[in-house]
Amino acid sequence: MPTVFEWKGWKFLFYSLDYAEPPHVHVRKDRKEAKIWLNRVEVARNRRCTDQELAALLRVTEDNRMAFLEKWHEHFGN
Repeated sequence: MPTVFEWKGWKFLFYSLDYAEPPHVHVRKDRKEAKIWLNRVEVARNRRCTDQELAALLRVTEDNRMAFLEKWHEHFGN
């Protein structure tokens, strides 16, 4: 599970078994986690993140979307 980015204690990472899914990042901090799609930046799943945290995570994901997509394709080879 490679970490591709860190921001304010949040880790943005890929799960290696997710290769068959569309590009996305998992974002984790403490016991909170969100899954965010990258083709159209939106929340796929939320566990314990507040609305304010999700809004910030979506902004950070949007700002880094192209780098995340590049890393996704490098990691999964597609």
